[in-house]
Amino acid sequence: MAPKNSAPKNSAPKNSAPNKSAANKSAAKNSGQNKARHAAKYLAPGMKAPPFSLPRDGGGTVALADFAGHKLVLYFYPRANTSGCTKEAMDFSRLGDAFSRAGTQIVGVSADPVPAQDAFKAKYKLAIALASDEQHRMLEAYGVWQEKSMYGRKFMGIVRTTFLIGSDLRIARVWPKVSVTGHAEEVLAAAKAL
Repeated sequence: MAPKNSAPKNSAPKNSAPNKSAANKSAAKNSGQNKARHAAKYLAPGMKAPPFSLPRDGGGTVALADFAGHKLVLYFYPRANTSGCTKEAMDFSRLGDAFSRAGTQIVGVSADPVPAQDAFKAKYKLAIALASDEQHRMLEAYGVWQEKSMYGRKFMGIVRTTFLIGSDLRIARVWPKVSVTGHAEEVLAAAKAL
């Protein structure tokens, strides 16, 4: 005979119900990943560029609407002051005058806070605008906030990507998973041809 205080064989312990909070967080995370993957596949030449308005270096904001009537290079980089991101920013800065002659402006976007963008710009004397998307809304809209993996660890981050947007605010060209060497020159050639 079973002791009086023991639970019946088929009953579950009190704390065995699934953790709804953890399940909801996981579902929300997966939903964000799916949206980013979908946007990356979805955004293609000829489509309207997703609108944005972000805080930028030096104060103020920068918005897609600011570039109506002008071509725009919108490049996304993982993190300020890292070697690849520094080289890319310096390359775009070095070619800034050539981009201007081609009627093209440049904006770099990362999830770094504005003070980090300001310090990055000052340290390397960058001549391009830098915008901050700490909330990842624009990064997700452009499909560049994705799951990444390093040393066996998975995490969310920015996949280095560049968009060339025409004066009609439509996407003219996309460079996914950019390799930095020679990239700014390739984008300049495309901007001149547009």
